[in-house]
Amino acid sequence: MTSRTVRYRERLSVPWWWWLPGFGAAALIATEVNMGVRMLPDWLPYSVLFAVAVGILLWLSRTEIKVIDNGSDRELWAGQAHLPISVVTRSAEIPRTAKSAALGRQLDPAAFVVHRTWIGPLVLLVLEDPDDPTPYWLVSCRHPDRVLAALRS
Repeated sequence: MTSRTVRYRERLSVPWWWWLPGFGAAALIATEVNMGVRMLPDWLPYSVLFAVAVGILLWLSRTEIKVIDNGSDRELWAGQAHLPISVVTRSAEIPRTAKSAALGRQLDPAAFVVHRTWIGPLVLLVLEDPDDPTPYWLVSCRHPDRVLAALRS
């Protein structure tokens, strides 16, 4: 049996301050529902819409980035997709300032992208795999230096 060691793990969660507008919007809509539908108990729209806001924010925060060491090879997991490091020829950090260029005109349509707007930097992994038409991966992460260190170590 192969031992699996997690070298790096990061959840791409929304910033904490997104919860304030989320709950504010839920409260505003619940107040409107209460004013429009008098037959409902006052607490019902609030509880339902606050639960919806929590569900949406948790759903947006579901993606996880992991670097796993399988003993013989390492893999980068971005959500449900995984990439063996043996097919990566080059890797680089893309800072927040170069993000729009990397995701704009320079973006290859065949590239694999895991992008979260609320996270600044990206990691670029250039591939050389004859069985895969994907030229490179672009993955959002808060600490690209740690991801690259985990991939290289």
